[in-house]
Amino acid sequence: MNLLTHPMSLSADSRESRMGRILVDSGKLTPAQAEQVVQLQQERGMRFGEAAQALGFITESDIQRVLAQQFDYPYLQPGAGQFPAELVAAYQPFSPQVETLRAIRSQLMMQWFAAGHKALALVSANPEESSLFAANLAVVFSQLGENTVLVDGNLRSPRQHELFRLGSRQGLSDILAGRAGLETLCKVDALLNLSVLPAGTLPPNPQELLGRPAFRTIHAGLSNSFDVILYDVSAYSTGADALTIAALAGGVLLVARKNKTRVSDLNEMNAQLGRSGAKVIGSVLVDF
Repeated sequence: MNLLTHPMSLSADSRESRMGRILVDSGKLTPAQAEQVVQLQQERGMRFGEAAQALGFITESDIQRVLAQQFDYPYLQPGAGQFPAELVAAYQPFSPQVETLRAIRSQLMMQWFAAGHKALALVSANPEESSLFAANLAVVFSQLGENTVLVDGNLRSPRQHELFRLGSRQGLSDILAGRAGLETLCKVDALLNLSVLPAGTLPPNPQELLGRPAFRTIHAGLSNSFDVILYDVSAYSTGADALTIAALAGGVLLVARKNKTRVSDLNEMNAQLGRSGAKVIGSVLVDF
């Protein structure tokens, strides 16, 4: 490789120049302020962002936003996208909470997805313990550049259509019932590489629907189109839905809630899921 023509040979100057352009274009700096920043940068040998911050023109969060844009790391400004604030991975990507999510993502990549697997079921003991975690985990996988789909397999009390503001629409249950197709899959335009398949119409027979051969057909289609498939499923305590989806996904991550989930419930889930043919990758403790 000819290093003189490799893009990295121009990276330092290009990034600094691009940062200035982004800050001016976004209204964070005026052209006159940008000139002052360049002058201080040259006088003291500082980076553009450091110089702009030293002059009091921008904040550290402004720098982080520009860096995210430069390195194709999508996240949203407060109020943008109209998603709930609980979707912290979309709004607060540099917070300790999201750092923990990224650590979990890294472990899952090494222990499961790097081995050629594509799907993972997120299973909790009690209702409302896994959905928010599943949504945030899907966001951080998409931010890694993995083409990610979050499937709301909770056909009893789904939440993903609310978290991603999809409204009342058809989804997984309607496809399983033969009333719709994969056109119900929703691309989350505000976040690159993320799609959501909502649960759809609440059916009277969720367990029977999930046991239909059509579910395997849907799963196969998603496997051909996405790098990562995350299934948010109904709580283990509400029925055998989790076992059906776990067996299809092949892998399971147990989700426990601090001061609520009992260890005995986790042990029971672990044993039952193992007998279903799924591999329990590990467990996480959430506090939201």
